[in-house]
Amino acid sequence: MSRYRPPRTAGTPLITPEGEARLRAELHELWHVRRPKVTQAVSEAAAQGDRSENAEYTYGKKMLREIDSRVRFLTKRLENLKVVRDRPADPGKVYFGAWVTLEDDDGEQARYRIVGPDEFDLKQNLISIDSPLARALVGKALDAEVRVNTPTGEMTWYVVEIDYP
Repeated sequence: MSRYRPPRTAGTPLITPEGEARLRAELHELWHVRRPKVTQAVSEAAAQGDRSENAEYTYGKKMLREIDSRVRFLTKRLENLKVVRDRPADPGKVYFGAWVTLEDDDGEQARYRIVGPDEFDLKQNLISIDSPLARALVGKALDAEVRVNTPTGEMTWYVVEIDYP
């Protein structure tokens, strides 16, 4: 069995202004803060002599490769992203960037924001536009019933509130 795995799809090229700012801040941090520090550490380790047995040199070079890889990814990704700044024409329906409050059959409520695949974070209740729940929510109005197949079975939610920041 080979180790080849096809590259993952980049996902929907949409992002909120907040998400774009976070990605640009990460790129700035990597390129202007972390990379110069690691480069300095690698040059100091190289000056110590034998590089083949120098753990600091080997580790530093590995860190540089990881930083450069992430910088390349962020640079290419930021070029292709479309920042969604405008509110939709119909704020009574769920679209990209919306905060949606859902209620299940037991009366439990959950609030999620639909964001791009580069900025989703379940701890902050940010779900990707490419997720099954978000796909089911897009275009729905208040009091709409949403059914989504989950690993535990089909779940039903009702749209209780829609808000755009």
